Amino acid sequence: MEKMFASGPETGRIPMRFVWPYGGQRVFLSGSFTRWSEHIPMSPMEGCPTVFQVICSLSPGYHQFKFFVDGEWRHDEHQPFVNGNYGVVNTVFIATEPDMVPPSFSPETPGRSYMDVDDVFIRSEPVPTISDADLEVSRNRISAFLSGHTAYELLPESGKVIALDVNIAVKQAFHILHEQGIPMAPLWDSCKGQFVGVLSALDFILILRELGNHGSNLTEEELETHTISAWKEVKVYLSRQIDGNAGSSSRRLVHAGPYDSLKDVALKILKSKVATVPITYSSSPDGSFPLLLHLATLSEILKCICRHFKHSSSSLPILQQPICSIPLGTWVPKIGESNGRPLAMLRPNASLGAALSLLVQAEVSSIPVVDENDSLLDIYSRSDITALAKDKAYAQIHLDEMSIHQALQLGQDANSFNGQRCQMCLRSDTLHKVMERLANPGARRLVIVEAGSKRVEGIISLSDVFRFLLGI
Repeated sequence: MEKMFASGPETGRIPMRFVWPYGGQRVFLSGSFTRWSEHIPMSPMEGCPTVFQVICSLSPGYHQFKFFVDGEWRHDEHQPFVNGNYGVVNTVFIATEPDMVPPSFSPETPGRSYMDVDDVFIRSEPVPTISDADLEVSRNRISAFLSGHTAYELLPESGKVIALDVNIAVKQAFHILHEQGIPMAPLWDSCKGQFVGVLSALDFILILRELGNHGSNLTEEELETHTISAWKEVKVYLSRQIDGNAGSSSRRLVHAGPYDSLKDVALKILKSKVATVPITYSSSPDGSFPLLLHLATLSEILKCICRHFKHSSSSLPILQQPICSIPLGTWVPKIGESNGRPLAMLRPNASLGAALSLLVQAEVSSIPVVDENDSLLDIYSRSDITALAKDKAYAQIHLDEMSIHQALQLGQDANSFNGQRCQMCLRSDTLHKVMERLANPGARRLVIVEAGSKRVEGIISLSDVFRFLLGI
């Protein structure tokens, strides 16, 4: 709940936002302020269909309320609650003066604390904490599971994997990634008989920025002249200039075999800071001419964890912890707090060039797009760059003249997950709930938002979850 503003249209009444963040088909609110006779319908929050909200104008004082979810009376265990005439009910005290306290409670009452939310005093339950022993037990069980299962279990019964020849033009590769809806592809060198690397959305970001530095427009001809192989050589040269390391060379392809453990695959992805690892197999003693079996991702490995512990989640105490109580993800610092890794955000009118520079410099894969109140509007990811292949937009734009909003409009139907680009969660969500959402295909990160306002509070990526689960 939160108070919206100091005074409402009705004299003495204060608009309050009530939130039910636990899903359902039909959710209603009832309470002492409706004499328990009226059920007020609640609406799902845009972009977060499991969160329901409604705003009611209440008079100052003490109120009780409850939620009616799919025909069943429920209360929110994470909000203040008491036993009343209508069973267990949630409570809220609305004060008109900052120094007022609820008539039923005293701040000195042992075991109770109060939280001041814009002059609204409510009892706050302490955030549950997990012991070091329970944390260690959870991590050991997850590590044992991952060590005992192999990448072979990730292979689908049927499917396709796309690889690109290093001698095709960058422009052609650009179109292939866009048409196939994939953010990256392994690179095949027929002369060496090996997979020698990957071409990713980050490569296209670097290419467009480099071409933009040397010409007024990004023309098809400029992209046509570069093969993937030639670009990789340019990339090594640029890396040497940036790093000042004359010995800098192209990174070797990070790959895994079908019988490598899931833990080894996850560690390779994390240590190499890549989105996926090719699973290859060769029957030759020298490993030449391998078969490309699959592209393994952290999302798939997380799905294996969720599936394995689905009916025994109690064996992992850590899963029931709210994400706000564990060191997970990147959070917007509170006033007066320092944060070693600030959360990057952009306004929709920021230039595409600024967004691409931030993606590269901050070494992040996505940036929340927010309004003037820091409420989430959209998200811009590295993979969105492939939308510039649509109608050959890359040949007609200036990076510093196209806005983020315009760039997102180009790919509004692409790179979405079940029609929803922004995957969100709340700070009160459990780690288990966050893991289940991230285990869905296409969901690489969750933006933590404030219920109701959708104000961005942080972001959690797949790699954040695995670093926490593995203790690295």
